[in-house]
Amino acid sequence: MRNALVGGLIVVVVALLVVSGIRSNQRRKAEEAKQPQIQAMQVDKPGATASISEAASQFGSAPDLRGKPAPVFTLTSMDGKRVSLNDLKGKPVLLNFWATWCAPCKVEMPWFEEFNKKYAGQGLQVVGVDEDDEVKPDKLKSEVADTVKRLNVSYSILLSDHKIGDAYGGLDMLPATFYIDKNGVVRAEAIGLASKDEAEANVQKILQ
Repeated sequence: MRNALVGGLIVVVVALLVVSGIRSNQRRKAEEAKQPQIQAMQVDKPGATASISEAASQFGSAPDLRGKPAPVFTLTSMDGKRVSLNDLKGKPVLLNFWATWCAPCKVEMPWFEEFNKKYAGQGLQVVGVDEDDEVKPDKLKSEVADTVKRLNVSYSILLSDHKIGDAYGGLDMLPATFYIDKNGVVRAEAIGLASKDEAEANVQKILQ
């Protein structure tokens, strides 16, 4: 009887790992497939007003949280502290989901670092959430730290619990950025790589 229970538990654990791996690979492959198409849309329409992130929404990857309260979370920072969105209440927050394998993420993270310094006097808080789910736990912190150092990012980086993504619409595509005002309401969002001008315009919306 005991052996049967243990066997059953092993089957369940293996099944969960398989499902998790499938989801991770699907997200990565889906993004790799979408990016060239999205970028091609941008290139093929010079002067078009649609941004890459808006184009991404045409692939069904954009949850619409605009005008809604930002889902609250509590995650662990790189230095082991527990950080909650509630800790930032009363301040405008740029919340960016990224991963070490995500090339577009690394394009925009230096912009966010620039905004973090430029708008610090107006209370802007930039928070990055690492969504890596293929890196082994014992190597995750070092890989994230190496990437952050290489990009000269100094703003707060939190490690995902892989539940927060569901709260923010599933995050089928990275990067994903949510602009949250002082009242905790999502005022803008960008799924995929937005232009720097668009990102800064969204920051200015939540500073008002």
